[in-house]
Order: sequence, then C-alpha cells, then structure tokens
Amino acid sequence: MWGRRSLLQALCIVVAGAQPALTAEAVGQAVVIKTEVTGQSGPIEVDTSVHRNERIKTSPSGLGQFLFRDGTKLAVGWGSSVVIDKYVFDDSQSVKKLTIRAAKGTFRWVSGSSNSSAYQILTPAGTIGVRGTAFDFYVGPDGTTAVVLLNGAARFCGPGGCRQLQQRCDCVVAKPNGNMSAARRVDPSILDTLGNPRALPFLSGNQRLAGGIGMIGGCNMASVAPERKDRTRPPPAVAPAPQRQDPPQRQAEPQKERPNKPDKPHHDRPDYDGPHHDRPQHDRPQHDRPHHDRPDRPDGHDDHHGPGNHDQNGNDQDHQGHDRDRDGDRDHNRGRSFNRNR
Repeated sequence: MWGRRSLLQALCIVVAGAQPALTAEAVGQAVVIKTEVTGQSGPIEVDTSVHRNERIKTSPSGLGQFLFRDGTKLAVGWGSSVVIDKYVFDDSQSVKKLTIRAAKGTFRWVSGSSNSSAYQILTPAGTIGVRGTAFDFYVGPDGTTAVVLLNGAARFCGPGGCRQLQQRCDCVVAKPNGNMSAARRVDPSILDTLGNPRALPFLSGNQRLAGGIGMIGGCNMASVAPERKDRTRPPPAVAPAPQRQDPPQRQAEPQKERPNKPDKPHHDRPDYDGPHHDRPQHDRPQHDRPHHDRPDRPDGHDDHHGPGNHDQNGNDQDHQGHDRDRDGDRDHNRGRSFNRNR
C-alpha cells in the first residue's frame, strides 16, 4: 500500500518538474532563418516561437532574426550562442525586464517600446545598458567584447569602469580582465584588434539582414569587407564580342576658292543671231578673216566649208561674191599692164 503511494508521489514529482519546460513562456518568434539555427527543441524555422531560458545557436554560416512581444528586434549572426535569460511581460505591450546573455558571436539589437531601463545585455567582459538604442556587438572566443553604436545611446560597464557611447559609430572594446578602450569612431582596424575578419558582419556587409533592421549601419566598414563565404560566387561575366568598326572615313579636302570671274560682256559671248562684226577677231570663223591671212585653195573654196556650209546670215555667199570681184579686178589690171608693155 505504502509502496504504491510512494510510486504515485514520485511520478507526480517528475511530471511537475517537466511541466515548466513544456509550458515555458513564449517571448517572441523567428522572422528570418538562414542556413541552420537551433533552439532547445531542435531546428528553428520561420514563425517558430522562442521561449524564456532558451539557448539559440547558429551554424558557422547561420543567421536568425527574432521579434519579441514588445517590438524589440534581435539578429544573431553566424557562429553565435545566446540565451534569453529573463523576460517579464506586463499587460501594456511592454516588458518589465528583458535580459539576454551573449556567450559568443555577433549580434544586432534594436530596442522595442518598453522602458529603456528594462533592457540589459550581459557579456563576458561587462554589461551593455540600453538607452533607446540600436547597436551591433561582438563577443570573441576569449570573451573580448566590442560594441558599436548605431542609434540612440548606450553605456558599457565592466571591471575597469564604464564607457558612454553617444555618437553614431562610437565603438568600445573591452576584455574580461577589465581593460577597456576609450569610446572612439569605429574603423576597419577594429577587425585586426578583435583578431577576426568575420567579426561585425552586419557592418561589413558579409551578412545581410532583412527588413528595417538591415537598413541601419554602415560606418564606412563595407569598403574593406572580406569575401562572403555564405554566398555562391556569381559566374564570371562574358566579355562581349568586339564589334566590327568601319575604317575611318577620309576627311574631304577643303575646296580651294576660285576667284570670281567677272561676267563676260554681252559681245564676248557668241551670238549666232547678230552680225559677224560684233564677234572678236579670234572667235570669227576662218571665212570671216581677210584673205591675206589664209591661202586660197585652187578650187576657190574654204577649208572648213563644204557644199552648202555657211552661217545663218548668208555671209559666206557675200564673201564669195566679194572674192569674185577681186579676181575680176586682178584680171583687168593684168590686161592693162599687158597693153602698156606692148
């Protein structure tokens, strides 16, 4: 009898002990999952709820983005581990307490609608106090922590004191032993300081965030971003075939200016309708020249005149008659000279 009662009591204790794990309070959900992200119950997918005290891990190429009930956003980059340590929610869509414990990796935080004093982020080197803020932070394998302010204000406190981050892109690097740098503007040399070129991938562009959370950042870190290993390299661009070019056209030589010739007077142009005495001497046909300029042909005809070849005004006929008169005068003079000699 007592043995059976003891067995039932033991069973009730086991069930009661497992009940909190089965009914853990959901504090948010996953909105973006890339590659591999796991939680307490296994792989996390989009729209999967995350719970208080749940540890979230990402693979060396994994990425998870989470949205909490009060609007707070948390991005967990590759090779990271974080636990939602405390979460106290009230009825006014805000939280009284939200604490996360970052063990290692790279993160981006954007505050929600709750009071800034409700947020607290714990790292091996100290605590980040939130003042209505957006910032990136990185936790190295040895606990070295870097915080880069993106919006609002924040304060980092560790064994060596506290540092205020008030200007955009202000950066603080702290170690677990208390060593802490002054707040100064972040630059690419911080990757050498941290000893990891893959640190702060959201600033360098090695990992891209979705939604409004991805629009924050920059700080001139993208210009030295190493090659992203989580994306396939695009195929090389094919060079276009060279286009055939026409030979250069020979430039036309400028034409030389010709001097303007004065218009010829009307009597310089051949006028076939006017009398022959209006023509210049060198323009007249051979039959218009005096007879002593050309030899007489035995047959009494001009060289260029064939039968019926004369000008429009009949001048050829006039000259032929004139030539016959001259021949008659010469014959008459020869007769007079012959009688005189006799």
